[in-house]
Amino acid sequence: MSADFLPFTRPSIDEETIAAVAEVLRSGWLTTGPKAKEFEAQLSDYCGGRPVRVCNSGTVTMEIALRLAGIGPGDEVITTPLSWAATAGVVLAVGARPVFVDIDPITRNIDLDRVEAAITPATRAIIPVDIAGLPVDRDRIYAIAGKHHLRVIEDAAQAFGASWRGRKIGASGDFVSFSFHPNKNITTGEGGALLLPADIDPALCERLRLQGVRRFGEDGMDVDVPGGKANLTDIAAAIGLGQLKHLEEFTARRRDLARRYFKLFDRSLGCDLPPEDFENSNWHMFQVLLPAGCERAKFIAAMRERGIGIGVHYPAMHLFTLYRQLGWKAGDFPQAERVGAATVTLPLFPTMADVDVDMVCTALRETLTMRMKV
Repeated sequence: MSADFLPFTRPSIDEETIAAVAEVLRSGWLTTGPKAKEFEAQLSDYCGGRPVRVCNSGTVTMEIALRLAGIGPGDEVITTPLSWAATAGVVLAVGARPVFVDIDPITRNIDLDRVEAAITPATRAIIPVDIAGLPVDRDRIYAIAGKHHLRVIEDAAQAFGASWRGRKIGASGDFVSFSFHPNKNITTGEGGALLLPADIDPALCERLRLQGVRRFGEDGMDVDVPGGKANLTDIAAAIGLGQLKHLEEFTARRRDLARRYFKLFDRSLGCDLPPEDFENSNWHMFQVLLPAGCERAKFIAAMRERGIGIGVHYPAMHLFTLYRQLGWKAGDFPQAERVGAATVTLPLFPTMADVDVDMVCTALRETLTMRMKV
């Protein structure tokens, strides 16, 4: 990749953070230790003092949440078909069955008007997903969950730094899962965090995170639950601590870039733009839907030729082989299928310059008008 290629995302790591990682490497303590504890403490402060446990991905955080909620074989969990594969994959991993509900065509999040119709006696939880950092209506989702006595596991992987009606995502609610993958608004290289509700013992979360082990005294050890290997290293935590210092700056810059996209985007091209939300969204991604008659693969290749990277987030999950084998088929969720087939993610990250947005908008307009009509 050439130095002047513009990717659709790029992490912003400063020299202070690089030095902090080097300090951890020199310390001799590389795995979970004081930096991970410090990172948990700062995340807890950010989220209003709630218990937080960090893990090595935002996938395992959701799986642990399901296990902590007692969800397993015979249970159903409602979620959206328009998300990264992990959202439904963790439901299958604990032996439960995902139940998909189509999306709202405007927000592209789960259609809350359809959720109650999907609830059965086997339903135990809902996993809402904040696509592109635009939060699902928290008031409505918790009203539905409360009415039907369901747990909520917020897949807020894309929503760190977002808010709902002035309250930070993660500062309230049931289980809340964040991701710190390199394409997220802050990163630990790989990693995630789980915010725990008051009825859950953080020590049990810790045991599920690390092989079920409980230590006591100088030499005591016991295992009372089967756990995985999901602890976050101090190397990763050092990156997270450095990133957290810049969260507000990163979010503000993302919002500025999104505003510029809206200002410069040629509306006559026939693309569907995302909602112009500058109160709640953290602008994790700027996603547009290509117009009818545009072949997405050709569009992506043409933009790459112009030095611009384009992402795809996400194909409709129920059309993957795994879910077809479980009984889903094309036509089951038409809105998710339409969006999943047409969506593209344009470059958006804090170190982008205004002229980068200008370049993307110009290249997109020229590509659609000159090369992509079929």
